[in-house]
Amino acid sequence: MLYERWRRIARERDNEVALRELSSGRHWSFAQLARLGGSPGAGGGPVVYPQGHSVEFIVAVLRAWRQDAVVCPLEPEQKPPPVPLPPASCRHLKITSATTGAHRVIAFRAEQLAADAANIVVTMGLRPDWPNVGVISMAHSYGFSNLVLPLLLHGIPLVLAPSPLPEALRAAAECESFLTLPAVPALWRAWLEAGAVPRNVRLAISAGAPLPLRLERAVFDAIGLKIHNFYGASECGGIAYDATAAPRADDACVGAPMRNVQLALDQNARIQVRSGAVGETYWPDADGTLEAGCFQTSDLGRLEDGGVFLCGRSNDQINVAGRKVSPAAVEQALLEHEAVNECLVFGVPSNDPDRIDMIVACVVTKGNGDTEELRQFLLRRLPAWQVPRDWWFVKSLTPNPRGKVSRADWRRKFLEMRDGRGAPVTPGPRPRREPQPTSTPPSAPVGR
Repeated sequence: MLYERWRRIARERDNEVALRELSSGRHWSFAQLARLGGSPGAGGGPVVYPQGHSVEFIVAVLRAWRQDAVVCPLEPEQKPPPVPLPPASCRHLKITSATTGAHRVIAFRAEQLAADAANIVVTMGLRPDWPNVGVISMAHSYGFSNLVLPLLLHGIPLVLAPSPLPEALRAAAECESFLTLPAVPALWRAWLEAGAVPRNVRLAISAGAPLPLRLERAVFDAIGLKIHNFYGASECGGIAYDATAAPRADDACVGAPMRNVQLALDQNARIQVRSGAVGETYWPDADGTLEAGCFQTSDLGRLEDGGVFLCGRSNDQINVAGRKVSPAAVEQALLEHEAVNECLVFGVPSNDPDRIDMIVACVVTKGNGDTEELRQFLLRRLPAWQVPRDWWFVKSLTPNPRGKVSRADWRRKFLEMRDGRGAPVTPGPRPRREPQPTSTPPSAPVGR
């Protein structure tokens, strides 16, 4: 089904440019890409594992489709998951980004992949004359659905940049008159600070992590470019998209439901997603949160006036002496302080058994962080019991290879330091800033 759709696209677009690879300086028409995908290649077998950020990734997908093999994209250096072959009806495996816990594998039918791509193209208005710039990982759900599938199933050309660095982005922008640029918040922030956001971007998309309203407004004020927030999940593809022309008024709003996607709330206010793009099952360990065309997320939400509002994750909630607090609520309040660039809030076991959890704030500030100033700032906005007890000031909230800031990873780092297995954390009026690697911007997505 997928390969036949690709062949039809390739015939229709024929000699038009399908793919540019800036690292090699080469480009391929749809016809040339079809010939590569139709030629014999190494790595045959029941499962094909595309890797990297080059034409070889695309060709590996096409050859797998032609051979009716299962596609399981992998990040560089990532090993294939130790799972058996999925049911014969499933043609694709996604590995979740493990933002809140362990990796899981999701099996998809071809029709489900195609439905996600169709929903994205029609909701976002992707156009062949606005080629996608590929700086995010094609192996991640976000990159595969926004870059690879629009190219192969809808004829949306792709420009592969060798990195997300400003000079690479500028080079990509010189190749085309107009561009679509899907990225993650960390990249948008880095490009804004470097003055590197291309003026010929016609469609700007951010996913993989919540898009801070302050960043969205800063880009809009600087160059008049609206970044469209995109909310999705590996299990079901796109969920909601902000198609408005001006910055949002509320950080919690992630847009309106995607076309052909139906949303509801369960009895615990968690978002349920129903669409033709919902994955078949977790593989091989199925559970009731993903079945029969419905995905039960752990995201707490509100559905109001046609919009989708996120209120944190049910499994991230912090239990403080029997009262629950959402980390997202504390983060949103902290981000209102002009000195706070980024923050991540999480709970860790408290030394006081009556409290159960202790709230920790991991913060990136302009200049040195001042615990007392931020504490007083939050006390004017939140109940005292919701104000963090421990503060950790870092240079950056380093994302994982897929561009996601993992609450689970940062919680683990904090506990290692608290338990003496890492650098000490010293709460106090002006705590020391802990060094973190800040080499280059992340080259991933995601999101999802």
